[in-house]
This record gives sequence, C-alpha cells and structure tokens, in this order.
Amino acid sequence: MLSRLMSSSIRSLDRECNCTVRLLDDSEYTCTIQRDAKGQYLFDLICHHLNLLEKDYFGIRYVDPDKQRHWLEFTKSIAKQIKSQPPFTMCLRVKFYPPDPAALKEEITRYLVFLQVKRDLYHGRLLCKTSDAALLAAYILQAEIGDHDPGKHPEGYSSKFQFFPKHSEKLERRIADIHKTELIGQIPEASELNFLQKAQMLETYGVDPHPCKDVSGNPAFLAFTPFGFTVLQGNRRVHFLKWEEVTKLKFEAKTFHVYANQMEDKKIILTYFAPTPEACKHLWKCGVENQAFYKLEKSSQVRTVSSSNLFFKGSRFRYSGKVAKEVMEQSAKIKRDPPEIHRAGMVPSRSCPSITHGPRLTSVPRTRRRAVHISIMEGLESLRDSAHSTPVRSVSHGDSFMSSRPRMVDGSEASTSAVISDEAYSPSDSMLPTPVAEHGMEMPLARHLNGSSRSLDEKESEAGASKEGHAAEFSSGRRALRMVRSGPAPPSDVQELNKFILSVLRLFLVTIGLLFVLLLLLIMLTESDLDIAFLRDIRKTPEFQQFHFEYFCPLRRWFACKLRWMGGFLISK
Repeated sequence: MLSRLMSSSIRSLDRECNCTVRLLDDSEYTCTIQRDAKGQYLFDLICHHLNLLEKDYFGIRYVDPDKQRHWLEFTKSIAKQIKSQPPFTMCLRVKFYPPDPAALKEEITRYLVFLQVKRDLYHGRLLCKTSDAALLAAYILQAEIGDHDPGKHPEGYSSKFQFFPKHSEKLERRIADIHKTELIGQIPEASELNFLQKAQMLETYGVDPHPCKDVSGNPAFLAFTPFGFTVLQGNRRVHFLKWEEVTKLKFEAKTFHVYANQMEDKKIILTYFAPTPEACKHLWKCGVENQAFYKLEKSSQVRTVSSSNLFFKGSRFRYSGKVAKEVMEQSAKIKRDPPEIHRAGMVPSRSCPSITHGPRLTSVPRTRRRAVHISIMEGLESLRDSAHSTPVRSVSHGDSFMSSRPRMVDGSEASTSAVISDEAYSPSDSMLPTPVAEHGMEMPLARHLNGSSRSLDEKESEAGASKEGHAAEFSSGRRALRMVRSGPAPPSDVQELNKFILSVLRLFLVTIGLLFVLLLLLIMLTESDLDIAFLRDIRKTPEFQQFHFEYFCPLRRWFACKLRWMGGFLISK
C-alpha cells in the first residue's frame, strides 16, 4: 500500500513542472503549471501578475532545443510545443506593436510597450538619424531619472547609460543638452508617451527582423510591422508592401513567397530563402498572424491558411486571437482605477542608475571603453580580438545614415575602439556580441549586417545557457555566420524544372485517386436499393448487367465465403 501511494505521488509530481518567464523589465516570474496546461493559462497568469488588461498586443517567446525561436501558441499544450525538459524558460515580449501608442487606454500598457521599444533601440532594431537618436535617448533619460540635478548628475552623466549599441561623445553631449534644457518638468508617463510617438514615426518601428537571402544571394531581413511587410538590406528599406496589398504568404522548405497587388494591373511576387525550413515556417506563421491582426476587421473573418495549394502538402495554420480593431474597441470599454506601476530605474541614488537591460559603463578612459565593455561579456577573448581587427563599415541610407569611421583619440588612431562617428548613428556597427545565430539565425554579428541584435542576458533567459557554455555558443555562432554567408544558393533552372515535374506528378496522382474513389462510390450506389431515376437508367444498361453478373456477383460471393470461413475459425478457437 505504501509503495502504491508513493508511486502515485511521484506520478502527480511528474505532471507538474516549473516555468520561468522573463518580463520586459528583466524581472522574472516563476510559477508551477500542469504538464498538459495550455499556453493561454500561463499567459493569463502573467497578465494577472502584471495587472494587464490590454494583453492582446503581447506574446510569450521561447527557443526550442534546435535554437529556433517561436511564439507560444495559446491553444496548444506548453510541454508539447517546447519539446524540452523542464524547467521551462520563456520571455514576455510585444508581439503586435500598437499602430498608435497614444491610443492605448491604460498607462501600464504604454509602459510595457515603452520597455519593448527601448529594448529595440538598444539592440539595433530601431534605426534612426542622429538627431532622432538623441531625442529618443533624452526621453529615456527623463523617464529613468527625472529632471537634471547638478548635485546628483555630474558632468558626463549620460555616458553611464547605454541607449544604443554604441555612440560617440558628441551624441552623449547632445543627449545631455536635450535632457537638461528641453525636457524639464516632464513626468515619466509624458516622457514615455513622447518616446513612443517619436518612435512610431520611424520606418523600423515594430520591426522584428528575420534573416534571409534574396534570389541573387544577397543578405536581407524580412519584417512585419503594423503597417505592412518590409524588406531591409543593410540599413536601407528596399521593399514595403501595405497589408492591403499583400494577397498571400506561402513557403516551401526554405523558400518564402510574398504575393501582392500594388496597383490594379501590377502583381508582384517576392521570393526569399531562409536559413532553415524551421526558420522559414516561423517566418510564415509570423506573417500570417500579423496580416490577420492588422488587416482584418473582425476575428470571425480569420480563416485557416495553408502553405501550399494542395491539401495534402505543406502546413496549415490559423490565427486564434483578436484583431487590432476589436482590441481597440475592447480597450475603450475598460473602466477601472489606473493600476500602480513600479518603474525600473526610478530609485534615486548618488550615481545614475543603469538602464534596465543595458550593461553599465563605469568611469574608465574612453579609449579603453570598448575593451572593457567586451570583457564584461564573460571574457570572450576571441570575440574581442575579432572585433578589434574589424574596421567599421560605411553604410549609405540617404540622409538618414552617413559613413561611420573610427575616432581619433589623443592624436592617435583608435584602432582598438571602433566607435561610430559624430555625424551619424548606425546600430549596424554594434560593438556588442550578438549571439542571435543561436536564436533562429537572426544575424550572428550585428556590425556586419544590420538586424535584430539581442543582448547576452536575453539569450541566457531564453536559452538557459550557463557561463561555461558561452565560448561554445560563440563558436557555433561563428559557424552559423559562415553558413549564412554561404547561404542557400538560388534555385537553378534544373531545380525549377524538377519542382514543376513533381507538382504535375502530384496533381496526376490526386486526379487518379479521386476518379477511383468516385468509381467505387458509383458502384455502391448502383448496387444499392436506392430507387432513383438516374440509378434505374444505369441498372438497365447492358454494360451494367454484364459487370453485375460477371464481376460484382462473383466478387461478392468470394468475400461472403471468406467472411464465413473467418467466423467459423474464430468460433472454433
């Protein structure tokens, strides 16, 4: 009896597992869930913990054992989606960026979106001109520490914050000047709202880049924004399609297609190649969800979509949430006292607090800042050496981005501190190690190609990596960089011909199968007792009489004999 009770208690423990979710302010929420719990249950727990009602803009992101990023589907079991051993580690992120942040009903929602966009700016996903970068950073500074106080904020205090992947002294001085003179008296809520309204006007607002290659083999980033589908190459937006223009999204293996109607008589098809089939499927799912959320008027209009034209081939997926218009209508009905917001970084101290998710730069000589910053990242010496030997690349983007060059310090060339020039700010020249190759091939080194460069702490939260594994993860990231550089070659004419032949063969087999099924159905109907004029006419034809007496009746007698034999055999046993 004792052993049976112990075994049952062990089984009950096996049905529970621990789950940790890193929130947008880098705090962690830990809970215990049932193994068969669905994603909606965990998401509701987090929203209750945050006192969040406008929750449809947010989602939970996780990384599978193959290092591919996914959004947690709320209608499916958590354990079956993650496919790894507990404890589970995930992150709460903004999944659908609000087209107009000022239209959000509650301040808690705007604050969480502010944290996400601030993270995007820090990781190099939100691109902007130097003047815009200085204003955005000043808004963050005002929201973090309030008005400038000479007693608490000595000269150069803005350099203790890390707003961007890297920036120059001139930009730091401009940030401090705006904070001291233009933002006096702004409360945190106003600064956060002004920050969001400024960020919303940028082309890369809401961009979560997916690395791909075009048909010529050139690297590109695909992204879905509140306003449409975007293609980025370097720091330039080369394609933009409004959601009303996009008619279909389709993928097959690593190939991703976008069908659009830009004008009445102009139809275009954009083709790109993802690093892996799993990354391509994730890209397709993100596109389907974003298109449904921003384009449709009602969630009842959502339909199940297929990645292929044939029903037995490809994947099927259906967006299961509300659409943007319904979310706004539901938010307008919220009537409650504003919940209390505990802002990170608002605790006054003698020194300026660091931005929540940014590494803090101590007061060291500026010529050594780059080396110190990289040494913080778990002492990746190989990364530091490669970073020092790589010159800063020039990027062209109209008047938004100018050439970046190493700065001269004390009359000598800053060979070991490749910082951005005073004239421009470009997140693609990030000095941070960006292990995004470990998360869905999202660009291994941000200074080579612009994209989503995520910090080391975010990688630790999503992948659960230990300190001892950082060196191995970086080596695998360099291998992934070589794989992205080589990339999937554009399909040749022979490959296109093979695909066409396979499609024709599949169509032929499906047609033969359907004809066979219809023939069997017709035989069953004619041999039945249904008294229908159409069937009576068929039964009177000589061909049917011949088939009935020469083939159908002998076959029926043979099946009856076999059934009687099997019945007698089973009875004797």
